[in-house]
Amino acid sequence: MSLPRRSWVEVSLGAVAANFRAVRNLVGEGVTVAAVVKADAYRHGAVEVARVLEQEGAQWFAVSNAEEGLELREAGIAARILVMADGPHVARLGLTPVIHSLDALRELPAGAAYHLKLDTGMGRLGTREPVAAIVEAVRKCPAQLEGLMTHFASSADYIGTQTDEQLSAFDAAATALHAAGLAPRYRHACSTIPIAYGRRAAWHNMVRPGMALYGYVSPARGDAPPSELRLQPALTWKASILEVKDVPKGAHIGYGAGFTTPRPMRIGILALGYADGLPHRLSGRGRVIAAGEWAPVLGAVSMDLTTIDLTAAPHLQVGDSVTILGREGDLTQDAQALARSAGTISYSLLCGIHERVRRVYLP
Repeated sequence: MSLPRRSWVEVSLGAVAANFRAVRNLVGEGVTVAAVVKADAYRHGAVEVARVLEQEGAQWFAVSNAEEGLELREAGIAARILVMADGPHVARLGLTPVIHSLDALRELPAGAAYHLKLDTGMGRLGTREPVAAIVEAVRKCPAQLEGLMTHFASSADYIGTQTDEQLSAFDAAATALHAAGLAPRYRHACSTIPIAYGRRAAWHNMVRPGMALYGYVSPARGDAPPSELRLQPALTWKASILEVKDVPKGAHIGYGAGFTTPRPMRIGILALGYADGLPHRLSGRGRVIAAGEWAPVLGAVSMDLTTIDLTAAPHLQVGDSVTILGREGDLTQDAQALARSAGTISYSLLCGIHERVRRVYLP
């Protein structure tokens, strides 16, 4: 039996493919693009995204843990899979581990390929050992050093110098390793932001775009060059109206009577709440698009339901849909705009869309 849709996302796989091509065309043939599909491809669907990108020629995917990598393998993805935040055991699973400490090198099986991460200033995963110690440990390891990587902490900040300092530290370590006879095939440091803003010296010969694949580049701070990527958001989020009612002036709406109608109003109750991933902080401050018009959120976002003002779209009825993310008519609301309203970031907003929100894939 086919059930009516309550809240769902529509993912344009064509947009994901076009965004991948935009990154690949920008960095050029000499730079390998490792598509980041961790966190279920930022809730776009890792398997479906990986399938379409493999058809586009993607040779590498990056995930966070072994479970994410195995999901891709079980779905038939044949490309290389880089596991960025797990342990050396993933090398025995047909996956490529990122190693974060010299002690972990001892646990790698002979002949396995791995990427070594340097902590150049992020203060998270990665070794901070001196180059001499790294050279000694790598030489003793029976596995193959295939890649050297780091991660920038403040790549959108064009006021401070942290990214330049991290890049200098990374390049100095890579040069010292090369002088010691260790020249890994891949060197990589860049996610979406330094790709988009053209920090070419940091691209090396591999980049790791994540958010760009899904249509977003975070705004930079300071005197940054314009983004060189032209992207389109791949995900549209919609919800159905469960009930429409007219309420008088002075009616209380939602938990805690968070909103009191200043006049007679027509309201709509959406099949959408914080259990679906709509941030509770949008209570009384967010808005959706209803029939091409803005419809403010009234009162509290509750677990399964959210109330909106249908004054500008009084003709909408039960079963009609509204747009949380996407375009209707002349209005657009993307993840960055909605995240600002909620006091969060677009990454958190997209990754927070719950699995109970049905996915619909479009070409």
